[in-house]
Amino acid sequence: MTNTQASVAATGTGARSRPRAVLPALCATQITSWGIVYYAFPVLLPRLTADTGWSTNAATAAFSLALLVSAVVGIPVGRILDRRGPRAVMTAGSVLGVLAILLIAAAPNLLVFTLGWLLAGVTMAATFYPPAFAAITRWWGPDRVRALTIVTLAGGLASTVFAPLTAALAEHLTWRQTYAVLAVILAAVTIPAHALALRAPWPTAPPAAPTNDRTPIARSRPFLLLAAAFTLSGFVMYAVVMGLIPLFTERGVDATTAAWALGLGGVGQTLGRTLYAVLSARTSVAARTVTLIALGAATTGSLAFVPGPMPALVCLAVLAGVVRGNLTLLQATAVTDRWGTTHYGRLSALLGAPARIAAALAPWVVAVLAGPLGGYPHLFAALAAIAAVAALLAVGARVKSFDSTIPTSSAEA
Repeated sequence: MTNTQASVAATGTGARSRPRAVLPALCATQITSWGIVYYAFPVLLPRLTADTGWSTNAATAAFSLALLVSAVVGIPVGRILDRRGPRAVMTAGSVLGVLAILLIAAAPNLLVFTLGWLLAGVTMAATFYPPAFAAITRWWGPDRVRALTIVTLAGGLASTVFAPLTAALAEHLTWRQTYAVLAVILAAVTIPAHALALRAPWPTAPPAAPTNDRTPIARSRPFLLLAAAFTLSGFVMYAVVMGLIPLFTERGVDATTAAWALGLGGVGQTLGRTLYAVLSARTSVAARTVTLIALGAATTGSLAFVPGPMPALVCLAVLAGVVRGNLTLLQATAVTDRWGTTHYGRLSALLGAPARIAAALAPWVVAVLAGPLGGYPHLFAALAAIAAVAALLAVGARVKSFDSTIPTSSAEA
């Protein structure tokens, strides 16, 4: 038996259990879901507040609540994914997402607007990367890095496609009409894709990796330190995304060009993800964790201290996207690289929940602290310091890699 066959047998997965349409479907739905439910908001926020009179802080708080709901709901969703697979979860999440965006578009007041975002938070938990990663990890087994890379390469284009598209629609339509058009696109792409492409039988979970440590994984020191590092790093990553457009406009860049810069950061994410398989093959899990988080601190600090010119700022935005793209795959493989795939959905949800809570607070913190800190450059400097602390925490999160105890496929070599 070859190493690949042994790994497939150990994980209980094989090529026959993988629906052929799953990768193109998840690529399309990740681009669309992230692009509409997440990236459209920072583009439409100035027009939204100007039209409604709601404060930026209040509107951003509603969006932050959605991310908070996503973090909390993601834990039971992870358990369901481990047992039943992704089809029902992701299809229902897509339907709810369309309803949420339409409710946001039609909201007559801030209360209804906030309710719409609370529903959107459930959508995020059911349709964003975590359920897609759980599907790929179980179906692809030892070949998961290749499949995860393909999906995240596509997902990285969400801002590239939808930030400029949203800005273009908003030039001709109101923000409400723009969201309504985006809801139609969301329905047309994600509902049928999830319902039809994720129909393959859900493979049986592989046995847990043997260990002499009786401490539950979720309460172990490496798990807790890794969760803390990902929490701080995730907070910075999402704060940078939300703060990039106002950082650029504060430096004299017009709103449309700033939106394009955000989109080009998505191109950087895609580029970064093409490099992750090579990085994974040539570094230990501990080394690449510390290195990537530290690079996140460096790129955030560069955005803080480099005032221009515009091409230099765009290059930095792209570099920040490159690091962000690698961090996404780092988090997607964090559980399997250390503890195997048996309880991937639950452990990934627990590991990612604090980071998603921090991400939920990031847009609100960006809006609230930029002024008291003296502007967005100072805010980005503070974010860089937080990312540096995350890198230090990652140093203490070392654990013997699960993959070092089992044969690996050529895709991971």
